[in-house]
Amino acid sequence: MLAELGYLSLLLATLCALVQGTLPWLGLKLISPTLLACARPLALLSATLLGTALALLAICFGQDDFTLIYVAQHANSALPLGFKLAAVWGGHEGSMLFFVFALALWGVLVALCSTRVDPLIRVRVLAIMGLIVGLFGLYTLAFSSPFDRAFPGPLEGRDLNPMLQDIGLIIHPPLLYLGYVGFAVNFAFAMAALHSGRLDGAVAHWSRPWALGSWVFLTAGILLGSWWAYYELGWGGWWFWDPVENASLLPWLLGTALLHALIVCEKRGAYGHGVLLLSIFTFALSLLGTFVVRSGVLTSVHAFAVDPHRGLTLLLLLGLLLTGALTLFALRADTRAPYARFGFWSKEGLLGAAILLLTVACASVLLGTFYPMVFQSLHLGSLSVGAPYFNAIFVPLALILMALMTQIPRLRWQGLKTTSSLKTLMPLLLGMLGGGLLSLAYREQGTLSWTGLIANLISLWLLASLLLNHPVKQGAWYSPNRLGSLLAHIGVAVCALGIAQVSHHSQEGGTVLSADTPYRLGAYEFRYEGSEPLLGPNYTAERITLSVHKEGKEVARLMPERRHYSVRTMNMNEPGIKWGLFGDLYVVLGEKMGPDAYAMRLHHKPLVRWIWLGGLLMMAGGTLRLLGRRALLGEQRPACAPPIAPALQEQAP
Repeated sequence: MLAELGYLSLLLATLCALVQGTLPWLGLKLISPTLLACARPLALLSATLLGTALALLAICFGQDDFTLIYVAQHANSALPLGFKLAAVWGGHEGSMLFFVFALALWGVLVALCSTRVDPLIRVRVLAIMGLIVGLFGLYTLAFSSPFDRAFPGPLEGRDLNPMLQDIGLIIHPPLLYLGYVGFAVNFAFAMAALHSGRLDGAVAHWSRPWALGSWVFLTAGILLGSWWAYYELGWGGWWFWDPVENASLLPWLLGTALLHALIVCEKRGAYGHGVLLLSIFTFALSLLGTFVVRSGVLTSVHAFAVDPHRGLTLLLLLGLLLTGALTLFALRADTRAPYARFGFWSKEGLLGAAILLLTVACASVLLGTFYPMVFQSLHLGSLSVGAPYFNAIFVPLALILMALMTQIPRLRWQGLKTTSSLKTLMPLLLGMLGGGLLSLAYREQGTLSWTGLIANLISLWLLASLLLNHPVKQGAWYSPNRLGSLLAHIGVAVCALGIAQVSHHSQEGGTVLSADTPYRLGAYEFRYEGSEPLLGPNYTAERITLSVHKEGKEVARLMPERRHYSVRTMNMNEPGIKWGLFGDLYVVLGEKMGPDAYAMRLHHKPLVRWIWLGGLLMMAGGTLRLLGRRALLGEQRPACAPPIAPALQEQAP
């Protein structure tokens, strides 16, 4: 009965969303305030119904209702309750339901938090959001319903994939989906601006908080996914250039470019067409990530790899939205140049260069991710594009971008400078000194890298430039906007510093470790202390205890595990990790090679935690900026730049 109620809620929500996406356009044509006013309550109703459907599916998981095909495929009676809740979005059908719910939730936030936005812009945005929710609701009903039953149901379920039985999977997918679909709001604002013939500073001001909120959620999702890959998959890495990892990076890169384009559009009235195109393609790449995970066309540890026909339907939906958006852009975008004039060596100019670099980096990752698939589909053979390609293209672009970032804090709009030559030179000198000393410290371990030296220099140069030249130094520490901007950009420098050390100065080795054969890795000596069996809620395991000594003193105890999940008949490694601010000790347990002898891989990862510390700083900075902008609460700001197509402006009824 609960499943039938869930299906009914999903059906009614889809109908409400389709009506929400239809009636306001009729209201605009007939100039009917009644029809225009229906968009808001319909958005609230569709989100409530979708939330009800999601809650009913979660209850079915909690009750072990294995007559539901989706529950039987992704749960088991022995599965802990927290993982049963994570299993709600742990497969294709449930994740699509959450995806549609997240879309509707963003629509509700627009309805509730944009009360002072131009009524005609707001109505158009809600109507477009309703159409998107309705389209994906129809897809879920027709191809991916999690409420399908099979009688009689099995006595036990297949259990959740052991790789997904982790606390990170309870939080990671919702954050990622909220980031993905949040860019639908910016897409809707771009379409509303094109349809009304208006894109001015006020529209950019209204749109910018939504891009910032989506960016924060997407950053959190990527950060948590990287953390999960590091401590759960047992390969010692944090980023593999996996197709699904790339699918989340692509909208993040364009979303970052969109944020900065919105700043210039709001402040100076420039880059209006860039805002429109970036809004369109950022959301398109979010949908492309949804297609990659579910189509089965690319192999990934993160992919659902379902029926390719369902993936093809998602691709057709993406093509429909992208074609419609680009057609509207071609027909309605004004081709006149913006009124703002500026040179390259100004805040506008350097931000434009940064936007271009982010776009090129995104295009290079997109090419490397999908070129093998296109190559194979044309029957030209098999081709693999791996980390060497991405590192060779992406890393130089990232370093150039960071070098540009060192100059932006000292510039103002229209090229005005606020710092002396000494303050300009001081960060560079500090970066060179710090980068050289840091690289020399690793040279003593025999791991000097010229690429690492350049990365250290630029990262510390950026950090010094931000701290010495940022306007927050001028007595505005209490300003959430300026402090948030400072934290976010410091996060980039900290993250880059961690990436440089892990990429160029990590140490690793493999050995068969036993009681009488300790192993030395750099300055650390690993000793086998014993083993013990473990019994988990739905697995059995063997745990090994290792002691780690440095200069004759014990500094850590590591306890890697090798687990066996009987229902899925899968083995999983749980690495033993000693966390540290300046480096991690990381051990992965291999096969048993004899009595009290085990194959192991041992790693030392310097500054690896700085990667996630930098990500947390970026998230904190974005959140502070979001809290500092009253636009999200509905503050209306006068336009600070002339509209792109003033002849098409309309008055609110």
